Amino acid sequence: MRILPAACTAILFAVCLNGQILTLSRDQLIRVTPRNPFPRFEDGRPKVPDDLLKRMQGLTLEDVYGVLRNTEYRNQYEGKWLAVRPEMKMIGRAVTLQYVPARPDVSEVVDADAAARGLARGAHRWSVDKLQPGDVLVIDIFGNLDAGGPIGDNLATGIYTFGKAGLVVDGAVRDLEGIARLPMPVFCRAAHPAAVNNVMAVGYNIPVRIGGVTVMPGDIVFGDREGIYFIPPHFMEEIVRTGEVTHIKDDWTQMKMKTGKYKPSDLYPNPADPALKKEYEDYLRRRLANKGDRGN
Repeated sequence: MRILPAACTAILFAVCLNGQILTLSRDQLIRVTPRNPFPRFEDGRPKVPDDLLKRMQGLTLEDVYGVLRNTEYRNQYEGKWLAVRPEMKMIGRAVTLQYVPARPDVSEVVDADAAARGLARGAHRWSVDKLQPGDVLVIDIFGNLDAGGPIGDNLATGIYTFGKAGLVVDGAVRDLEGIARLPMPVFCRAAHPAAVNNVMAVGYNIPVRIGGVTVMPGDIVFGDREGIYFIPPHFMEEIVRTGEVTHIKDDWTQMKMKTGKYKPSDLYPNPADPALKKEYEDYLRRRLANKGDRGN
C-alpha cells in the first residue's frame, strides 16, 4: 500500500472537494518545491530554462549520478524500463498523473466532475490536452501491467505534438508499433494490447511514485537506454556545469589515448605528468571559452 507523506496528504485534501481529481494549487505547489531557483509556469510548476535542457543533450546519467550521489537525494533513479526509442534521450519537465485501483463509487464522481468542467472523459485524455512544449507526461499506474495501456499511438501522437519531450508510464502502453514510429522517447514497463481498465485516475500534478522515486511536477525527466533520473530543478545548473567539464576531459583523455603514445594510467583519472596536466588545463579553458561548444 502506498501512503503519501502526511504533509502532502493534508495539502491534497484541501483541494479534493466536490469530487474533483486531486491536484495542487499554484500556491501549494510553490510551497512543496521551495528550493526551485527558476521562474514558474502559471500552474506553479518550476520552469527550468530551455537553455539548460538543451545543454543536457550532451550529458549522461552518470553525470547526474556524479552530483546527486553526494546529496541527500539518493532516490531519484529508476531502471528496468522498456525504452521504445533507446537511441533518443528524454529531457523535459514532468507533468504527473496518478492512478489507483478502480472503485466505482469514486470513479463515477470523478468522471462526472470532469464532464461538468468540460474536460474529456478520462484523465489520460485531458492531461494530454494540457501539455506544453517541453513537458513529459509521467503516469503512475503502480506498475500494473494488467491494467492495459492508458496511452496508445493516438494519444502518443498528441503528446508528441503538444509536449514533444516524451512519455513515462510505470505500467503498460498499447499500440507499441505505432508509438515506436514517433520521433519521441517513451519509457514503459511493457506493452499490452488492452486499453486502460480497472483503474481510475485520482491525481494530476501531484507527487507520484515511479518505482522507488518520488516525482514532483516540474522535475526534469532525464532518460536514456540505461534508465531515468528525475532531477529536482535546484540541481540542474550544477549538473550541467560539472557534466560539461567531465565531457571535455573525456574528449581530451580519449583523444590523447588514441595517439598510442600514452597508457590509460598516464591520463586517467588525471594526468600525472605536469606537462600533460597543463596541456589539459589549456584545452579545458579553450573549450569553455567557446560558448557554442557544450562539450559534446
